[in-house]
Parts: sequence; C-alpha cells; structure tokens
Amino acid sequence: MPYELEALNRLASGDLDDPFELLGRHERSDGEVEVLVYLPQSQRAILVDLGVEMRPLEQPGFFHWSGPGKRLPHFYRLQQTDRRGNHSTFYDPYAFPPQLTDTDMELFAQGQHRQAGSFLGAHAVESEGIPGIRFAVWAPHAKRVGIVGDFNGWNSQQHPMRLRKSYGIWELFIPDLPLPSSHKGVDHHPRYLYELVTQDGYTQRKADPCASAFQLNPELVSLAAPPSNYSWQDQAWLHQRSQHNWVHAPISIYEVELGSWLGAGERRNSNYRELGQKLADYCHDMGFSHVELLPLLESVDGDGASYQTVGFFAPTSRFGNADDFRAMVDQLHMQNIGVLLNWSPSYLPCHHQGLTHFDGTALYEMPCSRDEEPPPHGQLQATFDFGRPEVRSFLISSAIQLIQQFHLDGLRLDNVAAMLYLDYHRSNWQPNKFGGRENLEAIAFLRELSQAVSQNCVGVELIAEESTAWPQVTRPPELGGLGFGMKWNMGWVGDIMRYMTQDPIHRKYHHDHLTFSLHYSFSEQFILPFSHKEVDEEKGSLLSRMPGDEWQKFANLRLLFTTLFTHPGKKLLFMGNEIAQPEPWQRDRPTPWHLLEYHNHRGMQNLVRDLNQLFKQERALHGEDFSWDGFRWIDSHDHEQSIISFLRIYEHEELVIVLNFTPIPRAEYRIGVPKAGVYTELFNADSSHYGGSNYGNGLARLETVPGEWMMQPYSLVLHVPPMAGLILKLEAGA
Repeated sequence: MPYELEALNRLASGDLDDPFELLGRHERSDGEVEVLVYLPQSQRAILVDLGVEMRPLEQPGFFHWSGPGKRLPHFYRLQQTDRRGNHSTFYDPYAFPPQLTDTDMELFAQGQHRQAGSFLGAHAVESEGIPGIRFAVWAPHAKRVGIVGDFNGWNSQQHPMRLRKSYGIWELFIPDLPLPSSHKGVDHHPRYLYELVTQDGYTQRKADPCASAFQLNPELVSLAAPPSNYSWQDQAWLHQRSQHNWVHAPISIYEVELGSWLGAGERRNSNYRELGQKLADYCHDMGFSHVELLPLLESVDGDGASYQTVGFFAPTSRFGNADDFRAMVDQLHMQNIGVLLNWSPSYLPCHHQGLTHFDGTALYEMPCSRDEEPPPHGQLQATFDFGRPEVRSFLISSAIQLIQQFHLDGLRLDNVAAMLYLDYHRSNWQPNKFGGRENLEAIAFLRELSQAVSQNCVGVELIAEESTAWPQVTRPPELGGLGFGMKWNMGWVGDIMRYMTQDPIHRKYHHDHLTFSLHYSFSEQFILPFSHKEVDEEKGSLLSRMPGDEWQKFANLRLLFTTLFTHPGKKLLFMGNEIAQPEPWQRDRPTPWHLLEYHNHRGMQNLVRDLNQLFKQERALHGEDFSWDGFRWIDSHDHEQSIISFLRIYEHEELVIVLNFTPIPRAEYRIGVPKAGVYTELFNADSSHYGGSNYGNGLARLETVPGEWMMQPYSLVLHVPPMAGLILKLEAGA
C-alpha cells in the first residue's frame, strides 16, 4: 500500500489518533502483506522470523517490508539497531488486536463499573499467548496519547496508543516488556507516564490515574506493578466482621499518621510491615478496637499523610509496596484491630501530574471549580464532576478495590461538606438547576457509593467527616439519607471544647455547652472525634488548651477523656492525645514518647487504657450509643457546682456517671438513682494511678437511701473528686 508523506508526518508528529491505520501488518487484495514500523531511535530493522531487513523510508524512523503473507507469522518479531549499535528484539505491538472489551468500556461510560482499575491502568496480561503489559487510559479529548517509560527511553513517539473513539479510552498492548514480579523490588518494575497532546497542541505528561503503584524519582512516576501473591492470614477476622453488628459494638478508634507515629529514633526507613507490628501491639495493649490511617494513597507532595491524592488505587510507596501495606493490615487484623482509611473524593489537587485538566479539558473536575479561597489542606484544589458517569465509575471503583484488595474495614470521607455544597470555600460557583447551592450530583454520588459498598463489601462502613447540619447523613439512601454508617460529631467537639477551655469558676455560666449535645446526639450515628484537626498548629494541643496550672491542665484533660468515654457515641482519639502531648501535632515531628518517663503523662496513658477496657467490658457504655435507650439524665441542672450525672444503659445493665467540672471536691454529694442496692466505684479519674489526688470513695460499698431525689426513687451519697469523673455500678444480685 502506498504511504503518503502527510500521513507519515502526522503519525510522527503525534497527530494521528489510530496509529494502527498505518503501523503493523496489513493484508493486500493480491494476498501479499505489508508491514510498516516506526522506530524513531533506530537505524536498522529486521523481521526476525524471515531473517530479512526492512527497507527504510524517506521519512526518518519508518521501515517497510512487503511479501507473501504465508511467510510471515501474524505476530512477528522485530530486531532494531539503534544509533549506538545496540540490538533489541521484540514483538511488534501494532500487530495485536484491540485488548479491551466493549462490556468493560460500556459499563465505565455508564458509571456502573465497580472494578475500573482492573481494565484501566497497566496490567501484565497475555495476548494471543504472548506475555506483555496492557496500558489503558481515559482521555477522550486528547489529540494523541503515547506511553513514555524507561523501556523506550521516555520517547512517546515509539509507543503511540490506539483510541477507542466511542468511549474515549486509549489502549496499547506492549509485548516483551520486562514483566513485573512480586518477588522483585520496585526498581525492576517498568516505570512510565502518559504523554498527552491536547486539542490546542500542548504536550503534557501525566501519571496513570489507575496505576496500582508509584515511585518518587524524584518526580512521581507510575509503576507497572505485578498482581499480588500475598497470602492473607486474617480469614477469622473477615468472617467475624461479616457477622458483626457494629452498632452495638465498643468502637474506639486510634487515629494515626504513620510518618510521625514512631519516635525520633525509629522513624528512619520505617516501613509498613514494621509499623504494622508495632501499631498492632500498641493498640492491643491500649484497648483500641480500630486504627484510622490518615491519607495513605499516593500523593503529589512529600508528605506521608497528604490529601493531595494522585493515585486513587495505590498506597503510597513512601513506606513500602502494596504487599507491605497488606501485611500491615493483616498484622492488625490478627490482633483483632480493624483498619479504617482516610479516602478523599472531596477534592483533587491542581497539580501538573494529577487529574486536573487531564486531557486538556476539565475531565475529572467540574469546570471553574478551582478554589478561590484557602482550602482546608492548603493547596489549590478542584472538585470532582460527580455528574459525569466515568468519574463515578472511577471513584466508586477506587473505594471498592481498595477495600477488597487491602481488606479494609471502612473508609472515612474527609470534608464531605465540600462535596455537598457548591459554594463551600468557593466564590466562583454556579447554582444547581433549582437555583440552590446544594451539589445534587454529589448527593446522588454519595448514595450510589454507599449502596455499592454495601452490596460489594459486607461488613464495611463508610464514615463521614461532615461539619454542617446536613440532615440524615447516616440514614439509608432508600429512606432519603446519604447512606453513611457513622458521622463525626463536630458539634459536640466544638461545644465541649468551648466549655472545657473556660476557667472553672466561669463554667457555670456556660453550662449549656456541656448539656446541649444531648438535644441532637441521636439524630445521627455519631463518632466523638478528638482528631488531628483538634490538635493542629492553629488550635494547639488538647493539654495546652486546658485552663489553669499544670495540675489543673492534666486534671481537666483526664476529665475531658472521661466525658468522651461516657457520652453516647463511638470514640476517636488522635495519636499523642493519650499521652497528653503538650505541643500541637506537626507532620515533620515524631510523637514524643519520651514523655512517658514523667508521671503525669504516663498516668494519662493509663487512664485512656483503662477507659478503653471499661468501655469494652461494660455493655452499658457502648451497647446503645445511637438512641435514648442508652442514656438517661439524673441531673443536668446543677450549673452552680458544674456537676452533671446520668445513666448509661444497655438492656437491664446500668452505670451511674458523675462528672465534676470544678477543682472543688464535693463531700457527701447526693444523687438520685433508679434502683436500690449497693453501688461501687468502677472508675475514678482522680486516681493516683492516673496522676490524680486519690479523692473519692475507694472500695466503699455505697448503699442507697429510699426516698425520691432528682426524680429518682432512691439516692446515693458520694464523695465526688475535684475535676474528675466517677463511674459507679450496682452490685450483682441487687
């Protein structure tokens, strides 16, 4: 077939969206075949199967052969000789048929694909019995897409991709690439990027949105990683998770940023496996039921816990490879500790290698959605276009594949308010079709996401960090809700911290901050979060925000944690809080474990450990966290003495809670109780074991007195310790 110079020039310049029109093997009507190859770095090309040299064309880099079709195998090998005289032999990628199925591409285009990362990205496959790597990327508006990598000298002219026009997906199967092996380090995995030419002629290189691994080199590059052969040991955990009713479970979450969790002497070269063992041992000792990992998906900055996600299918390589991450999860599961991961579809970073303007257009993001006000995480960001079906396929596939491939027990979605409101931190926004500020497409996406996770990942929960009063966040989609399992109770955190930061002498004037949360505590299924957001550099550490001298600061913090563990709702503590870290958390500073040499800090850790154990053992503290069936006021009105008392209840079990928010011990303080008998102290936050003064009731058996008090039929007389809380229990047989 004649080759027009214009067509060859278009291919060489990257202006041809289907290189297979020219390249590869083509049958002629007379039974002859023609082969055209484009090897821009070569001086010679040989058809190995025939032992004949191909004819170079006038246009540099093109080589041609024609002859009887029966002589040439359908999938033939080439040998090229570069300008330095080096030889390489390989199968011609342009002899192979299309690789992707219409079913996969149609599901993706409809927003219904739940495993998009299994066909997009780079995957080791066999085509026509020949091993190689299949590359595929969605970029419908690009004029040209090529693969650049360490296997072609980072020259995209050698591997232009084929456009599947109906779906906007580019693909290419490259045989004979050095296939990745799970037994090799990342240095042996092919490294690559996509080079895209936009409609206005601009050339840009992008990381693979569906890559399963990345490497910092020092720029971020995608890796063609192998399928995992990790042998999981957590079958017992997964089985019990599928049978588990978490609503009535003692969920106490330890929020961790892996890069700064270890002490100063342990941080260097720490990896997932080492971190997993140490974290599992620590959480088991402390009594936490789950860990929540700050963002660990691959990011565009040098931070180990970054919300600037570029790899929505890949754990960061900063702590090891994907199987190392699996091993960490496995180690936690084997000590009966669940694993939650921060997953952030609320923003995508405006970074030259990321998803924004991926093919020269607002492909993944909403047009004009870039922030014009400082966003929560500091870097300019855009908002996903949740109304686009392919974006929904991409994000839901990310969530499901992360859960399934890494055995995650839940995802915590950051900053959901930014998804729900079009004007959230944005001055440049367009109202929805009804003229409102609600992001209708994001609402539909969240409902679809929750249903997809429920259908595909049994026993896994989605958790919302949603800072507004959006209703029914944890109600099922079929009942008008968003479908989350739990929601952070940001209102409670704000109220209790406004109260606790007051000087105790003034707290009686702010008593409503202490009691108001019970007006809405059961409107959602809440987690009470003292998270990383409460101990940043702007707010300071929890200890530093407590009023008073050193004794009062520690006593106030012990009381705050006692309030946390006795108030309805699941619990979350950020690392360092449990040892009363005095400085705000910073990612580049290790956790100051040396503070445990000091009695007050060691006492705080003892207190959190004991509260966790008590929370786990006593069903009244966790069995009914989401309804009035689990809580009843004894007295919420003693603002003059800043004392509250209440019951925590599960079925027929009850605990009496008394909290004193002043530094004044209250001797012979009378409270009402619903049942007659003998009560004993289960817990006293003023114990010397925790750094307190040991004021309280000790081992005394406290007998009830008949007669109505505080609208209860019986009463107890107690010694209530200063700036502390008591947990009392009726002796069995009463």
